[in-house]
Amino acid sequence: MPRRTATMLAAALILIALLCAGLLIKVPYSEMSPGPTVNTLGKVKGEPVLQISGRKTYPTSGNLNMTTVRVTGADYRMNLVGAMYGWLSHDGVVVPHDTLYPDGKTEQQSTQENAEEFSQSQESAKVAALNELGIPVASRVVVSTVVKDSPAQGRLHAGDVIKKVDGTDVKQPEDVAKLVTRHEPGEDVTFTIVPAKTAQAAEKAGKEPEGSRKVVITTAKAPGDKRAIVGIQAGTDHTFPFRIDIELADVGGPSAGLMFSLGLIDKLTPTDLTGGKFIAGTGTIDDKGKVGPIGGITMKLVGARDAGARYFLTPAENCEAAASDTPDGLTLVKVKTLDDARKSLEKIEKGDTAGLPSCSAD
Repeated sequence: MPRRTATMLAAALILIALLCAGLLIKVPYSEMSPGPTVNTLGKVKGEPVLQISGRKTYPTSGNLNMTTVRVTGADYRMNLVGAMYGWLSHDGVVVPHDTLYPDGKTEQQSTQENAEEFSQSQESAKVAALNELGIPVASRVVVSTVVKDSPAQGRLHAGDVIKKVDGTDVKQPEDVAKLVTRHEPGEDVTFTIVPAKTAQAAEKAGKEPEGSRKVVITTAKAPGDKRAIVGIQAGTDHTFPFRIDIELADVGGPSAGLMFSLGLIDKLTPTDLTGGKFIAGTGTIDDKGKVGPIGGITMKLVGARDAGARYFLTPAENCEAAASDTPDGLTLVKVKTLDDARKSLEKIEKGDTAGLPSCSAD
């Protein structure tokens, strides 16, 4: 065999061997890529994303798209070739596997956690939108979770409304812990509650829940310190003056909160917020309308651009990362609060884009 042919054959065999090794070698990385976007003013599978009954709504136009990120599953192990391709690809990003699934979290656990965060983001989006419009929202302190094998297990249940602790009115979730920790471990604490079923029945009937009862629980010592605990997590539940449903499946996490709030505001006010324009965005939101940062901002920008968005509402804390890699044709709009976002939409609708708050890469 001629020397040149032998050399080429050896090189080809080495290349094939390296490729096979690259396919077989697993690396501790996962990939993030742009996920689908959803118009909160539109429909999914024939059903409106935002459904409002018991209150007058108004026609809308344009787009207020929430954005998502697609990630590889917790059980998927990327090979070396896939990782190298991801590193070279502009529309995807390779990150350490533990970044997406910390502490050995399974895909099922991550999915459950994302579902809970998504549900909470919907609740906060409703509250923030109605507060922005000056529509009163009643709130109450409830049992969010009960710790397994804790003193409260079997005595208190998720959804129970906490009216008082030791006869003292409870107005905020943090009041519960303060009142319980006044005790020493082993002492009794008295909860005045409205059972979850009673509260839910009253809410459906549009009435305030009645029929409270007292539950006495013996406190235990908190793991690692001497605080008294009963083993519950208190939270806030809201009663809305009309029905609001957010119909969207197969989406998780809290990052759609801002866009849900804006969609609700658009439907509940006669002014067309978008003016027919295509606007996308992201951001968590709390009950008071504060917009928080999210993960995967660069992937969401790509997804928004590919869907046709011209403007992207960007949480202030994500601005630097977003501005450093903004897709062509997409204008970033910096937002800190729901009110900021609403005012920016009004400027976009009027064509006054020169005054929009912008993101900087500095």
